[in-house]
Parts: sequence; structure tokens; C-alpha cells
Amino acid sequence: MKIDGRVCHDLITASMKQKLGYSDQVNFEEWKEQLRAKFMELTGLDDIELNDSKNPNFEIESEEQKDGYKQLRCSFESEKGACVVMYVLIPDDIKQGEKRPLVITQQGHSTGFHNSVGIVKEERDVKYQETRGKFAVQSVNEGYVTIAVENRGMGERAATSEYDKDGNKIRNVPARGTPGCYYEEVTGILLGRCLIGERCFDIKRSIDMMIEHFGDIIDQKKIVITGNSGGGTLSYYAACYDKRITLSVPSSAFCPYPESILRFYHCSCNYIPHAFKWWDMQDLAGLIAPRRLALINGESDPSFKADGVRRGYKTVKKIYERAGAPDNCKSIIMPDHGHWWGVEYVWPTIREELAKL
Repeated sequence: MKIDGRVCHDLITASMKQKLGYSDQVNFEEWKEQLRAKFMELTGLDDIELNDSKNPNFEIESEEQKDGYKQLRCSFESEKGACVVMYVLIPDDIKQGEKRPLVITQQGHSTGFHNSVGIVKEERDVKYQETRGKFAVQSVNEGYVTIAVENRGMGERAATSEYDKDGNKIRNVPARGTPGCYYEEVTGILLGRCLIGERCFDIKRSIDMMIEHFGDIIDQKKIVITGNSGGGTLSYYAACYDKRITLSVPSSAFCPYPESILRFYHCSCNYIPHAFKWWDMQDLAGLIAPRRLALINGESDPSFKADGVRRGYKTVKKIYERAGAPDNCKSIIMPDHGHWWGVEYVWPTIREELAKL
């Protein structure tokens, strides 16, 4: 008998029918309520919300004048014991009484959110910023009030699991400043939550802080989230969670699970426990519709297969038609890119979609 450790799970994947998968026969509003309830449960967001910090202690830690914008480094507590750090970029040309769109730009797996504002901490940051771009800087140069949030498990927020609680060294693990999400993901699973839920909550609380402290320059009807790879994943799920996000533009992230994270080894922070029993990624568009959704993927992306994207988008389109907003979703498959931040696609798409709001 040939031994292959993948076969059992592959057979289950092929035969599984999602309990809350979309079909034209569902009672649409009832289905959305059930889907949201299960999403909140499996991500741990029900429990995470109960652990909300009642005193976030928002602080502007530093302020720098850049070429055409101010850059602020801010911090606050989202959950009890969870310190969020983010960069806030504000264009210089905002006039008195004027309000601009708020754009949340989320970097993917990298050494941290400093890449989004062009800060180099490690040698590899140079190549990352040259090839992927400085997401937040691109956004503020478009004229938007912009934030970049350090994701839990990444950069400055990576937990050091090299030592136990008594200070004893236990094993070699990735150093602080590298993607260290595995430890925090599996620890969260033991506690009934996961990093996707925690990161979504941090985005929600970041929006809260921006409205509270910078509300005079933010158009709350134009809140956008975009990012690449892991940042694209968060852009999708955060829009599922926070209904104030009016436009979600995930890059190199949307794809049905069988053609992506169920197909090969991927970073643990992509996974929501038990999710595939209940939904596939495209079904969750029901939590975003009728708000605007623009999916950007590369034709030759080896991680999120374009054929899967096309298959999944058929369901997304049906959901938006059912929501009475067929023109509020789109899928752009970049013929000239793989797993990439297509800057020449992202910002024209955001400009076009914002103009429709």
C-alpha cells in the first residue's frame, strides 16, 4: 500500500459540503445572520469582544514631517494586554473642514509594518520595499488619510516563544522581527480564538481610534482596506466583520480554500478552525455585500490559483446579485503578475470605486 499523508484530508475536502455554503435556495437574510453568527464563533470574535479594553490609552508616540504628509506613530490597547501600534499618515494639503477617505493598508508576511512607511530595519526590507512598494506611502500620495497597523504575530508584535515563562530556553524559534505567527495562532486555538479574529478586532479598534482622534478629517462613508497576501487576507475578513468598511480591495488573497490553503502548506494565520465545515471563502462575501468588494489576483499566482479565483467569484457575483448590488463587486486577474502587489491595478481600482460612493 502506498503511504501518502495527504490523501485522507484530500478525500474529505473533495466530499465535504459546507453547511452554510451559499445557494440560490437559501433565505438570504436568514442565511446571512447564521453565517455571521458562525463567523463570530469560529474566529473567536464573540470572546474577543468581551475582552475589549475599556481604557485604550491612545497615545501619539512620535510625529515627523515628510514630503507632503505628516507621519505619526500611535499606540493603544485593543484587548486587555494587547498593545496595537500603527502609523498614521496625513496629507499636508487637507483644507480646513475638509474630510478625506480613510485607507487602511496592510502589509503581508514581512518583518513588520515599518515596510509600509518606508522604514528599513533589516537588509531584506530594502528588496521588499523596492519590489512590493511602501503601501501606506502610496496611499497618502493618493491624497488619503492612511493607517498601517502592525499585525499580531508580526514585527514588533511577534511573541518570543524561545523561552518559557520562567526564562528557560526551550528551543530555537524565529527571532523577533520575523513572521512569528505560528506560536500565537496555535496558542489562540487552545483559547478558542485565532489570529484572523484577533487581527480583525485590532482593525475595528484602529478605526474607532481614528474616528475618535482624527474624525474631523475622515469621511466615515469612505473607509477602505487593502493589502497584499496576508494583508489581503485581513482586508477580506476585516470587511466581513466591520460594516463601516465601505470598500475592501484584497490583493493576492481571495481564493476558495481547496485551490489555496487546503492545497499545500501555508502560514498558520490563514486558518480559521472548523471553517470549511461551514463555509468556503467565497461564501463569506455574504457578510460584505452590498458594500463594495474588488478582488485582485495574479494569473500565475502559485498560492492562490487563478482558476479557483474564477470559480469562487461566480458565487460572489451571485451573492451580490441577490443583495441587489450586482455592480458593487468585481474581480481583476492581473495577466502580468503572480503573487504580487499590482500597484498599477490597486490604486486605479480604489479611485474608481471611491468615485462611485
